Amino acid sequence: MAPRSYIPLAALALIAGAIATVLIIGEQRGADTDASNRGEPGDPAERRGALVDEIIFTEESDPGRLTALIEHGSHHLFTQGIDSATIFRQAQDSEQVDHFLSHGTAIELTLNPAAFEDEQRLNPFREPRIREALNRLIDRRHVAEELFGGLAVPRYLPINTAFPDYARLAETARSLELKYRHDPERAEATIAETMEALGAERREGRWYYADEPVTLTVLIRTEDNRERVGDYIANLMEDLGFTVERLYRTAEEASRIWMTGDPAAGRWHIYTGAWVSTVINRDIGDNFNYYYTPRGRPDPLWQAYEPTEAFSEAAERLERRDYTSVGERQELMEEGLTLAMENSARIWLADQLSVWPHAADLEVAGDLAGGLSGSQLWPFTLRFSDRVGGRVVAATPSMLTEPWNHVAGSNWIFDRMILRGLTDSAVLPDPFTGLYWPQRLDSAEVTVTEDAPVNRTLDWVSLETAETIEIPGDAWIDWDPEEQRILTVDDRHEDGLTARSRVVLHYEDDYLERRWHDGSQVSVADVVLPWILSFARADEDSPLFDPSHLPEFEVYQRNFRGWRITDTDPLTVEVYSDQVYPDAENLVAARIPAAQPWHVVNLGIQAERRGELAFSSSKADRMDVEWLNLVSGPSLEVLRGYLRAAAEAEQVPFEQALGEWLREGEAAERYRALDTWQQERGHFWVDDGPFYLHSVRPVEGSIVLRRYPDHPDPADKWLRFTDPRIPELEIDGPLLVEHGEDLELTVRITYAGEPYPDEEIETARFLLFDRDDRLALKGESEPDGDGQWRIRVPAEALETLGTGANSMELAVTSRSVALPAFATHAFATLPAGGPEADSQEEE
Repeated sequence: MAPRSYIPLAALALIAGAIATVLIIGEQRGADTDASNRGEPGDPAERRGALVDEIIFTEESDPGRLTALIEHGSHHLFTQGIDSATIFRQAQDSEQVDHFLSHGTAIELTLNPAAFEDEQRLNPFREPRIREALNRLIDRRHVAEELFGGLAVPRYLPINTAFPDYARLAETARSLELKYRHDPERAEATIAETMEALGAERREGRWYYADEPVTLTVLIRTEDNRERVGDYIANLMEDLGFTVERLYRTAEEASRIWMTGDPAAGRWHIYTGAWVSTVINRDIGDNFNYYYTPRGRPDPLWQAYEPTEAFSEAAERLERRDYTSVGERQELMEEGLTLAMENSARIWLADQLSVWPHAADLEVAGDLAGGLSGSQLWPFTLRFSDRVGGRVVAATPSMLTEPWNHVAGSNWIFDRMILRGLTDSAVLPDPFTGLYWPQRLDSAEVTVTEDAPVNRTLDWVSLETAETIEIPGDAWIDWDPEEQRILTVDDRHEDGLTARSRVVLHYEDDYLERRWHDGSQVSVADVVLPWILSFARADEDSPLFDPSHLPEFEVYQRNFRGWRITDTDPLTVEVYSDQVYPDAENLVAARIPAAQPWHVVNLGIQAERRGELAFSSSKADRMDVEWLNLVSGPSLEVLRGYLRAAAEAEQVPFEQALGEWLREGEAAERYRALDTWQQERGHFWVDDGPFYLHSVRPVEGSIVLRRYPDHPDPADKWLRFTDPRIPELEIDGPLLVEHGEDLELTVRITYAGEPYPDEEIETARFLLFDRDDRLALKGESEPDGDGQWRIRVPAEALETLGTGANSMELAVTSRSVALPAFATHAFATLPAGGPEADSQEEE
């Protein structure tokens, strides 16, 4: 039931030979004398849980040192994607270093659209026309090829060019890219006209308002290529006649200004933003709601957004999946793209290709979108190529950046990457397609109403449709804080309630026999508590109330229609919602209730109720208390006091509702196990993944994870995800075509030199553009066997092109890999009979 989240951080680049490398195998030649690092030969299938014995995370903020560190054998991998062409070349040239690539990082400009409190200061970006004009001012090809050294491709739209929706919307995307292509003269004219309409005037090449120079503050991130992007943008604005102030800031320094600061204070105008998708997103319809409306985030900047009524409605419908057919969704997406460009609260610049260096004898499943730091399979696949076991040393730019807790702890990507190694999820995303596979589920049943456009791909999910879906009266739908009890549909809706979707989750037979890392046994209470707590944190009369939780909760509540536990042997859960997703597998993933160790979470509940700690940073700041941290800092001593009190009272949070889901003696067992755990480990982080948190040393800057030997899965369970089969395209055809002739093109679709199976190709769609870049024809390629496909354009269609240069663009999507492949063929049309002979000769 967790809502979708985005991580602001720093995707597609067509670099020959590199794009297909996601798992790298080789041999490290650095010093390796420690027996614990050597490991032993063995069969992964005979081992449980992780394939290495230990991972040590150390801080390293200089990626330029990485190649040398790996070559010397002191480190094995880096948890940040590299955007430096120089480091990329170093990795390519080294025998000891290898790499894989990911495509989920987007570079953009975040604009401040607020009216400033000081009315004598003009904010040009208050006007949508000026924001829109920036799209034509910026040369995105220069950004991708020069500023990022070729490790990026131009991006114009709020959809990642490496994700499936871009291929589905190729016609609209290309037309908008052509509409907003680099045209600095037109951009300057629009900006000048609008500035004058706002009351500004240009004197001797500089803009003035109320007799003061119009000054733009560009907030520039310094840790990566965005520093170069910021300087490029600042130069462009100076050339237009604006006075520019450049603020160079790190991530933490900048976030206090652009994200959490009041935009009306006028401290900034442009921020060099970047975002990473940690998984391949198969449905990016909610990007519009997230990036352009106040509903996206609770932060002050988002509350300054003022989309038009039409844009707001389209964005909300796409977020709710309020459509009844694929065609209707397509129309809404096309409308959203068009309105997003007119709004341009963000100027999308490039999709970055991130390079992930690592030792050549190391293997790991990287996500095609999120790379290593976003991969949910890294803890299950990390291993040395020639042995089982051993120690891995990982360098990370930052760790323990913010406090860790299960409810509202750190959302920094480097912290989240480590936490993924400690956690076992009910489902895990395919790193190549974005579809979810079962981990702790045995199967799932999905039923949707007949008007819901949902498809199924994988066999572990079943899909049915129904005219209506009636919700059982005993399904849970709300929480009564006064009576401390769960309310049912019957309690809230006397006339009954319906939903657009029902998901039945069948957990593994032994799910409730599993153990948390501290040795305590999993119970149904671990699943029920997070749901109750979510309601309590949204209740203004509760001591647990947190205003920063409200936006997320309200999005959840708009679609939630109830859930119930129908069996505990094995655990079976039904969830009802009005929100659907195009893929049944991902609909299941969105409906799974969170599972957290209730006894650990309870310590935080008691500390927050008494005003000593707070789960979220926002509430901690408001209460002027410590942000709850389970792994280090002053929180630990506070938590030890609450552990002693909870153990003495055998305390159960929300006991009236939670008590029936506890085994006899469970509370005492839990607190005994946790007390032993924290005394041995020095922290309170308890989880259930393939690694456990062995030690945390903030002063020394290291975190140690060790293999959890009681993990239930064979260690080779996820090793099949080793090779993304990204199609490789080659188009053959004539360069000159006379009117009256058909155009015949041959497309070869291969992978690693072998024909790509026809049945694995989902679409092979072509777009034909004339000499003025107008779309003249679109259609589907036809398979011709053995990896060959045909494109035929009839003579009458070519006649409409006139004479001159034209281009054929092909987009291919595979069922095995969500990353689209693209190819272009340029040709010229000539009059029938060919060009007339020139009868004159030069003397």
